[in-house]
Amino acid sequence: MALEQKLSLKLAQKLVMTPSLQQAIKLLQMTRLELEGVLTEELEENPVLEEGELSTDDGDGLDDGGEALELEAGEAEAETAEAMDDIDLEAYFSDYAESWEGGRQASTYEERQGPPLENTLTREPDLYDHLMWQLRMSNVPPLTREIAELIIGNLDADGFLAATIEEIMAMGADGFVEPIAGGNGLGRRAEPAPGAAPQEQAAAAVLPEPAAQAAEEAGGEAAAEDGGSDGGEAAEADPPGYPRHEVEAALELVRSFDPPGVASRDLQECLLRQLDARGEPEDSLARRLIADKWPELKRRKFEAIARSFGVALEDLRPAVELVRSLETRPGRAYNNERTQYVEPDVYVVKVGDQYVVQLNDDGLPRLRVSRAYRRLLKEMRREGRQADAQQFLKEKMRSAMWLIKSLDQRQRTIYKVTQSIVQQQRAFLDHGIEHLRPMVLRDVAEDINMHESTVSRVVSNKYVHTPRGLIPLKFFFHSGIDREYGGDISSLTVKRKIQQLVQEEDPKKPLSDSELMRILKREGIQIARRTVAKYRDELRIPSSTERKQVF
Repeated sequence: MALEQKLSLKLAQKLVMTPSLQQAIKLLQMTRLELEGVLTEELEENPVLEEGELSTDDGDGLDDGGEALELEAGEAEAETAEAMDDIDLEAYFSDYAESWEGGRQASTYEERQGPPLENTLTREPDLYDHLMWQLRMSNVPPLTREIAELIIGNLDADGFLAATIEEIMAMGADGFVEPIAGGNGLGRRAEPAPGAAPQEQAAAAVLPEPAAQAAEEAGGEAAAEDGGSDGGEAAEADPPGYPRHEVEAALELVRSFDPPGVASRDLQECLLRQLDARGEPEDSLARRLIADKWPELKRRKFEAIARSFGVALEDLRPAVELVRSLETRPGRAYNNERTQYVEPDVYVVKVGDQYVVQLNDDGLPRLRVSRAYRRLLKEMRREGRQADAQQFLKEKMRSAMWLIKSLDQRQRTIYKVTQSIVQQQRAFLDHGIEHLRPMVLRDVAEDINMHESTVSRVVSNKYVHTPRGLIPLKFFFHSGIDREYGGDISSLTVKRKIQQLVQEEDPKKPLSDSELMRILKREGIQIARRTVAKYRDELRIPSSTERKQVF
């Protein structure tokens, strides 16, 4: 079969993502904060863009742009000249001239009062900062301080120790600073001699240099004395790194810091150390409850615990209340997470009997194409010069127009989606969450003749301010549950009913998932028990066994 080269034409239709369409999709799913950052960056990079009110002739007013610009320049010059006439320049500079007469003297200036020091803090101190402050205030040896810093760095956000003692010991295998007796407190790691025995290497790893030398000499003498023996078993050497007793001492130091219970390995140890901080006696019922009956305490088997202790159930109540008052997360009080404030993208305001949708444009720069650059491009075209500059201005102007049109399209799309949601959820806006109807993205997409993916991008990370409060747009999209009469009911409404039933139940006889299912079915809501358990978990409501109050 012979091979040949030839040209052929083929006509086909293909969906292509143009740069303007890609930019519009990217802007559509951005949050308000991200959009402000992108617009600020575009204003800095694109010289054709400028911030200001968009005039009526910005779209196609290139013909009279030069005359308008000259008129504005003349008016600006007249206003500047008039303003300068009103200023007494001689009196303005007289103070500065007098201060320099007769030689170089100290100039007079107005002392400015700076902001308070507390306003310069970037963040509030967290658990690490609080513990490190206490460590710096403690008078401890340098090695203990170094190990304590490692321990504090291995605490999680709740204040529990995430590393074992062996792991902390291994962190010092690469060398550490040891104070030298009689010195300035700054030592150096002693290096073992080549070919030394494991005992000598371990001694050189944990002892200062003079002590390491003494240990090496003693080890050599002992080897000379035992040279004729038949292979006695060598003593097992400690692993290289920090000494165990130093790590345990540093750990006890950190555990003595505030808050009580910090640097514990588990919750049981944390609660026991909090009882120690409160001065609870060793034979107290609360201490025995945690130390001896921890598995039963976690399963709330108070009757079995009372029988094993030989006390009445009512006598066990003070100890249980004392345990409940302890902090299960010591680091909770030093959580420095800042509150994230949300600014709505859309406002829904009730005017009379109608709900009006208003876009929130506050804080967003209003972009327009610079008239000066449009005039400059027009002159370049007329004179036929600087082709490279013309091409640069054309590209920047095209990019600016794409950005302006994409922003306008974004605002229009958000308005259409919000308007459709308001029309379909008017009962919720009027009467509350009990009247929230189930709705999916397809309902809004078919109403405004758009694709579901476009609606999904619009409602992502967008918030609307309604008479019912500040609500994310995704709040309105939930599946429905069948009812015996009427239409479907929203899953959020069912969750609200479950929450109300749990709040109104008898604490000593809480409702189980099966009982909640039967109550909802009596109201005409067809729901399964596993769905009730799923909604209860999503609401962070404990099970009936955990909600039961014995006392």
